[in-house]
Formats: sequence, C-alpha cells, structure tokens
Amino acid sequence: MNDTLTPDVVGRRVSVNGECATVRFHGTVPPVAGLWLGVEWDNPERGKHDGSHEGTVYFKCSHPTGGSFIRPHKANFGVDFLTALRDRYEDEPEDDAKKQIVTIGNIPVETIGFGSVIKKQSQLSELRDISLRSCAVSCAGDKGDIASTCPNIRVVNLSQNLLSAWEEVTGIAEQLRHLEVLDLSENKLQFPPGSPAPVGTFSALKVLVLNRTGITWAEVLHCAQGWPALEELYLKSNNISISERPADVLQLVRLLDLSSNQSIDENQLFLIAYLPRLERLILGDVGISSLHFPDAGVGCKTAMFPSLQSLVLDDNRISQWSFINELDKLQSLHSLSCLRNPLTVGSEAKTHLQFIIAKIGQLRTLNRCEIRPEERRGAELDYRKAFGKEWKEAGGHQDPDQDRPSEAFLAAHPRYQALCRKYGAPEDGELKTQQPFLLKNQLLTLKINCPDRPDQKALEKQLPDSMTIQKVKGLLSRLLKVPVSDLLLAYESPKMPGREIELENDQQSLQFYSVENGDCLLVRW
Repeated sequence: MNDTLTPDVVGRRVSVNGECATVRFHGTVPPVAGLWLGVEWDNPERGKHDGSHEGTVYFKCSHPTGGSFIRPHKANFGVDFLTALRDRYEDEPEDDAKKQIVTIGNIPVETIGFGSVIKKQSQLSELRDISLRSCAVSCAGDKGDIASTCPNIRVVNLSQNLLSAWEEVTGIAEQLRHLEVLDLSENKLQFPPGSPAPVGTFSALKVLVLNRTGITWAEVLHCAQGWPALEELYLKSNNISISERPADVLQLVRLLDLSSNQSIDENQLFLIAYLPRLERLILGDVGISSLHFPDAGVGCKTAMFPSLQSLVLDDNRISQWSFINELDKLQSLHSLSCLRNPLTVGSEAKTHLQFIIAKIGQLRTLNRCEIRPEERRGAELDYRKAFGKEWKEAGGHQDPDQDRPSEAFLAAHPRYQALCRKYGAPEDGELKTQQPFLLKNQLLTLKINCPDRPDQKALEKQLPDSMTIQKVKGLLSRLLKVPVSDLLLAYESPKMPGREIELENDQQSLQFYSVENGDCLLVRW
C-alpha cells in the first residue's frame, strides 16, 4: 500500500505482519515527516500507547497500550471475496492439498478444494461449503461477480478477516442466494444505523456466527429484521447487554449463544424469555449468580422459556441452591451444564451434583453425561435421607394427616414432598445420625439370591456400603465358583417390590446405587 491514502481509510481493517488492527487516524505526526496511520490493535499487547504522542491526542484506544503509528505501506488492506476464493480453491496445487474440517456454530464443514475432493469440485461454480478464514477478505468486490462465479455456495466461513462494515457483508450475501451458514467471528464490524439489509439478502440464512465482532444488542435486533429464517445465533464475547425485548424478530431461533458477555444478568434474560422456539441457551462465563422466576411459586412451572430444553451455565458464580431450585420451574428443561461454578467444585462437588439431579426432576443430562434411571433413583433417595431430619424438625411427618413442613423448608426443598410421595416418607431409622468412622455403622446386611439357579442356596452377607461392584463380584466369584466376567448383578428393595435395579458400573459403590440394609442382591450368570 502506497503513502497517498485518502482520509476515508479511517475505520478500515488492516493486517500488519499477521496482526489485525483498525485504522483510527490518517495524517501527519510532527515532528516526523510524512503520512502515518494510527491503528488500534486487536491484541493490545502489540501496541505502544493510547493514541497520544508527545502530549497530543491523535486517536483514542480502549486500552492504554492498544495503539501504534505505522507507515501506510506496511498495512495490508486486504482483498475482495473472489480474489481470496481463487487463491484458496482455484490455484492450489493438487499435491499440496489436504481435506480440512472446520466447525461453524455446531456444524462440521468439509472445506471443498482440499485433498481428494479438489478434482471433484475444481470449478468454482460447484462450490457449496467454503472456508476463507484468515484470508484478508475486506470487501465484496465488483457487484455481480460473486453471483456469476460461485452461485451455489451454502456455507461460508469468513472468520478472522478484514471486513470492517456490515454493508460489505451484505454485498457478499446478496450474491449468494442459497447461503445458509455464515461465520463472521473476529471481524470488527461497524453496523448501519439506517435501514437493514434489503429484503431477500439473507432469506435462506439459518446459522449466523458473530462472536467477537463488537455488535450490540440494539444492532442485533435491527439487523435481525433481515434474518427471517435464522435458527442459530452465536454472539459470544461482544460485551452485550440485553436492552430490549425482541419484537417480531428472532422468532424462529432455536439456539442462542450469549457466553462471555459479562454484563448479562437475570433481569436481562427475562427480555428474551418469550422467544417461542428457543431450545438451547448458552450462558457460559456471563457472571450470573442469581435467578428467580417471578411468575411461578414453589413447586410451580414458569411460563418463561417455554421451549428451553438445554441450558449451559458453565464458568459462572452460582453458589446458592435457590438458583438450582428455580431451574426446576422450567417446563421443558432436559439438559443442564454447570461446570466450574462455586456450587459444583471442591470437596463436596460429587454430592452436590447428586443433589442437582434430585432437585431438577425432569433432567436427563447433567454436565454432558446422561442420567441413568438408577442414578436418578440413588440421587433422590440420598437427598431424601440427607434432609430427612431437617424435614421432620420443620413439621414433616410420616402420617399424611400430620405432615405439615414449614414454608421455609418447602422453599429450600421444593421437590422434597414429591420425593416422599415417590419413595415414601423417611422412616425414623433413616434419620439417625451416622458415625462414619466406625466400620460397623457402614456395614449392610444383604441377602444374596440366584433367581435363575433354584438349586443355589440363598446367602446373607455383611458388606461395606463403600464396596465397589467390582469387588462384590470378586467375592461372589469365590463363593459361587463362577468367573467374574460371567456375573451380572442387580438388586431389589422391599421399598420398591417387583423392580430390579441393575448394578452395571463396576467402579461405583453399593452406596452410589443406594443399596440399603435388608435389600437383596440378585446374581445371574
């Protein structure tokens, strides 16, 4: 780039030795002769100052060391879409080509033009899925050229390029009538204050990724008027605050990613609570610590987020059980991830995860792991036992006519009464405080039956509740003279007659499966 640039370069995106920046100033910087560009680096550690030089402010940066002055000839202002496309797909030697898989949103994309597929789609007009990540794309180029050259493209990765204005994006998109997936992450875009894109520009678009683009919530709603078919929207790391409720936009969105936007709180979430199709909401690292649905009392379901099935709350500040209690009010919630929160780390993490399962009755997946029926049963029985003494002291009673736990207890344990109806109220013997360091208080007296071997005499053994299923099998192998690998274990409880619970995980303990005194181990081979 020569040194005779016009002032309209301000706002443009540039690349300098592989580092991206935005031009904030164009002009002279006395006493040094010649023209300079003042740039704000995406990586503030790359800069030297805040846009000032010898007491004069030439431009402003969001970081005190985010700015530098460079000569114009050192700045790469990028190339148009087709130039980048041809460089990557048309001119690559076959011997050097390799097939690559990139992920856009949740969709794995095979980048056409690499490896064995280069022959099959050597013509640009046949391209459907493309990745131009980090190819210095800065503009659409001449109007109509894209449409005539590669009209069949459906998936485009334009992340980490030099696009600086939404108008350049629409200039590309309006020539790709079949465009369904578009990734614009890490392009610092300026969005138009005026009318949205012309009708039809994004008519087929279903997935849009705008992570780290600097977009605001008001700009999202403004531009969303032109995204009538959008189903997935990714807005990670934009410092977004939800300022208003979507009105007649985003009504088909099924997935919304708002992670790493630290300004979001529960009141802002209520503004998006009535998106009718929203099934998956990603709120990782937003700093949220509290939640309360004002329209639903204890034990009731909220009308908010009516379709929400999956919620991601990783890396937040959740430390109170009241937050988890509120999640049980979501009528469709089946999957929850809450990794690396104060409530789910530390020495009590395993116990707390079991309590979460017990507190959210319809949950099927926790932290990306399926909740098996026997795990839910164990978690709910443990929870029922753990708070049984508190329940009784609060007015709980085995006799339904005398069972009147306090409002404070029911507010802290909204599902407790439901668990009592499911498994029966805890008996007095279950409420006795255990002495965990005495082995005799950890021993279970269990019957051992072989239902498929009527000639095999029933046994009775005392086993530690901490004993793993693998060790139980080892003991039974010696007693019954049967190889360990042939043994299948289950158990039944007098509290649930006629129902067998499989002991299928050899690494778990009897306690994990809530095996209790008087239960019967069922052994088959």
